[in-house]
Amino acid sequence: MANTIFGGLAMMGQESSFQPKLFYHQINLEQRVPRNHLLRKIQGQIDFDFIYQEVKDTYGGNGNVSIPPPVILKMMLLLVLYNVRSERELMETIPMRLDWLWFLGYDLDSEVADHSVLSKARARWGVEAFRSFFERIVWQCVEAGLVDGSKIFVDSSLVDADASNNSVIDTRSLKGQLQEGYKKLEARLEEKSESPDSPKRYIKENSRYISSTDPDAAIVNRGKPKLSYQVHRAVDGRSEVITATETTSGDVNEAHEMIPLLESHHLNTGIRADTVVADSKYGTIENFLACHDQGVEAHMPDLREVLLKGAQKRKIFGEERFEYDRESDTYRCPAGQRLKPKSLHIHRQSRDYAAPKKICAACDLREQCTKNKSGRTIKRHLRQEELDRMREASRSAKAKRDIRMRQHLMERSYARGTRYGFDRARWRGLWRVQIQEYLISTVQNIEVLLRYGSYLKRSPSVMMEQIKGTIAGNIRPFLDFKELMNSKIGQMVLFSFIYPRRSFIET
Repeated sequence: MANTIFGGLAMMGQESSFQPKLFYHQINLEQRVPRNHLLRKIQGQIDFDFIYQEVKDTYGGNGNVSIPPPVILKMMLLLVLYNVRSERELMETIPMRLDWLWFLGYDLDSEVADHSVLSKARARWGVEAFRSFFERIVWQCVEAGLVDGSKIFVDSSLVDADASNNSVIDTRSLKGQLQEGYKKLEARLEEKSESPDSPKRYIKENSRYISSTDPDAAIVNRGKPKLSYQVHRAVDGRSEVITATETTSGDVNEAHEMIPLLESHHLNTGIRADTVVADSKYGTIENFLACHDQGVEAHMPDLREVLLKGAQKRKIFGEERFEYDRESDTYRCPAGQRLKPKSLHIHRQSRDYAAPKKICAACDLREQCTKNKSGRTIKRHLRQEELDRMREASRSAKAKRDIRMRQHLMERSYARGTRYGFDRARWRGLWRVQIQEYLISTVQNIEVLLRYGSYLKRSPSVMMEQIKGTIAGNIRPFLDFKELMNSKIGQMVLFSFIYPRRSFIET
């Protein structure tokens, strides 16, 4: 019966002893890499030869011939793209991966360099080469129609430093100075101050406690104290391309990085944003007024509202209970008394208003108004009217919708970065962590470019013309128009054509 059903029983095969061939004459790596392989797509879309011109000044005319810079750049891209744990492991894995060999332009018998080549190249090239790589990919996304540019979303995230909390030394403690690690720390700081790659823009707020392993990292206490760096990103809403990024020590106030990100977005995309969306940490007076001066709408919660909630918990009158009279330049308190200009603070660009001390002391509402013995003081910015207009716009329905969208969009951006090792620094030193962030952001943008770039070659409007042509029967990029409009890209382009100032994500 079994023979009838299965056509007879087969003879069992026996495993023979493995004897590898000495020569393979018909192996072609080009045929071994599938047509739809990720690295083949990257090779077809991304130009790595630009790095020749970018780093030519860092090489001399004599000495040993180095590995071609495009090959080194591709190796670093593989390190991040496949989240390889170390450069040593990367070099050990390359000979075993046919697709990696093909991507690097190697053959089966090509000699792979020592892992130290990559660290030497980073030190030789510096941050600028990798920043240029990031900016080129951003511009490629712009040319592909993947960046709207009119609205950016801003946020920051902590990155664990490659250092232990046990390496932290109190520089003011004599006991700490007697430790052996303190001498190493002094040597590192001296070397860092002489290094051309030493960042000049960022100043650590907590300079007392420094890690002897990684002096650039800072202790950040968010749940559990950790040595950290901080990554700041600006993301465009159309297809979530990262248009600008900065890396600082973990204790740098993220609010100070919003305007630099806004300016970098303009430089990288050639488009000036008219709206910036952020959370309450960025809602400072300085940021509101800076956006006002640049003609940018600031859709972010007001940091002052957090302080007002604190006043409500203390059960005292908030500033909204004090009415300002522009003609007399005074405030009227809940008890009906006048608060007149008292003192001017030039560096804070504000003026204090207060009632006479005797009047405040005899007021029946004093317990509800202030705990200060000198009486209640109201601070008013010298550009208060402009500030009030910006704050009012930040409470609009449109702003609230953008703020809700920002939370999901930025969380996705950083969550996607974790698959490339975003959450922990690979190397030590701020400039090296900056290189890591530029590589990770570049890989994430390449991912977007490969996903949508083949459909949007120039702009959404051009793709819309193709859609119109499909209706007329002139071109057939899809099987039929119904299939096109049921696809995600068709819906995105149609939505972009109808609402050119809105985001693909809102679909």
